[in-house]
Amino acid sequence: MSRTAQAARFTLDPAFTVGTVDPRLFGSFVEHLGRCVYTGIFEPDHPAADEAGLRTDVLELVRELGVTAVRYPGGNFVSGYKWEDSVGPVDRRPRRLDLAWHSTETNRFGLGEYIAFLRRLGPHTEPMMAVNLGTRGVAEALELQEYANHPSGTALSDLRAAHGHRDPFGIRLWCLGNEMDGPWQTGHKTAAEYGRLAAETARAMRQIDPSVQLVACGSSHRSMPTFAAWEATVLAETYDLVDHISLHAYYEPTDGDVDSFLASAVDMESFIESVIATCDHVGARLKSTKRINLSFDEWNVWYRSRRQEHARSADPGDWPEAPRLLEDAYSVTDAVVVGSLLIALLRHADRVTVACLAQLVNVIAPIMTEPGGPAWRQTTFFPFAHASAYGRGTVLDVRVDSPTYETRRYGEADLLHATAVRVDDGSVTLFAVNRGRTGPLPLEVALGGLGLTSVVEHIALADTDPDAGNTLADPQRVTPHQVSGTRLRNGALSAVLEPLSWNVIRLR
Repeated sequence: MSRTAQAARFTLDPAFTVGTVDPRLFGSFVEHLGRCVYTGIFEPDHPAADEAGLRTDVLELVRELGVTAVRYPGGNFVSGYKWEDSVGPVDRRPRRLDLAWHSTETNRFGLGEYIAFLRRLGPHTEPMMAVNLGTRGVAEALELQEYANHPSGTALSDLRAAHGHRDPFGIRLWCLGNEMDGPWQTGHKTAAEYGRLAAETARAMRQIDPSVQLVACGSSHRSMPTFAAWEATVLAETYDLVDHISLHAYYEPTDGDVDSFLASAVDMESFIESVIATCDHVGARLKSTKRINLSFDEWNVWYRSRRQEHARSADPGDWPEAPRLLEDAYSVTDAVVVGSLLIALLRHADRVTVACLAQLVNVIAPIMTEPGGPAWRQTTFFPFAHASAYGRGTVLDVRVDSPTYETRRYGEADLLHATAVRVDDGSVTLFAVNRGRTGPLPLEVALGGLGLTSVVEHIALADTDPDAGNTLADPQRVTPHQVSGTRLRNGALSAVLEPLSWNVIRLR
């Protein structure tokens, strides 16, 4: 410890706010990758499948998770995607090679099934559709938009009706490609090439519907050699035509450095602030009063160092269907990091207005399934569900005075990472992480002017075994628990945060 202070402290005041949380901050991501779709959300032969082939046990868990938007169909997959393959009678849909994940795509689950999945989740979950700007372009994006959204009376809108979908899909939020800066991407482009294509696509899509909301591709991750220069070049072409620029980030411990891993949100917050600065610099150069918001549409803990790859044999026909890929099993430590990343997103709710946990089921996911078997919650399910349930409202400005610890990667980091959200009825929820692995962290919060009088509950996710997780054999090994002893007296909150813990403290 570099300080002697024992307690972490901050003050909340209703006059000091960050911004209002956009519900889309609690989005997720479904890609045709591994078992996310097939035997994940869609398994017609499963005992719990409905008439559309959707797993009702998974639907129930996704509703509990509180997902508000679902990005689809990728991801790297979208850069080879032909949307026409995924519509119409299932028995006539073609099988295709998926270059992104060296798999065979059957197209049994397609555009209509995606919309049916969202509608089964309820009206609070909206589509976020990506268009292919890798191997395709403006014309195909317009055709997809017309098929999906035009009411009737044209060839493509009438084709949708003939396929059994009389009502338009009503897709408002569109991604203009995916990770086009990455050499791994089919159809990879330079910033100038992509910026021009994205601008042409955006302009044309707005001719069909001026109200569409569009996301331009930012850098695939912060360590890309073209980071910031890519954003500046793309936005110079698209600034007046798009609403968001994307960010992607994944975190894992490297070389056993758990302390730095627990401080991953330090990097996420710096990443967000760097992209905001780039956006605002381009806006200033263009003398524009418009503000570009951020779509953090891929984020999670992902153990890339132990990434499962399909072993390519000498057989040229070895392209499996829905192989087990990227099925990370998450621990308590991972859940605390995911909670901290959620706090980072909430702390920037004035500019991060869309975010998607990648992905939803089986693939680096909060929900796991077995073919023909059960579905269960991973440890990372709980902080997301808590944030979605209690993180709607106005984010209050939280500036912590915390004991610190040394990290190899980020230097000195606060033991406490926290934010607070106030809802219209005046109640407040604190979200807090204790990054310390060896001891509890006392917390003191001054609540001036908020009129709060009682603690509704203090929920924590922690365990004596930081590597504990939920598995097929033991699906409820790790669950949140209630914490006693948290007090609110005379406008001051006092609590103790367990070592290595995610905490939700609800006040009214």
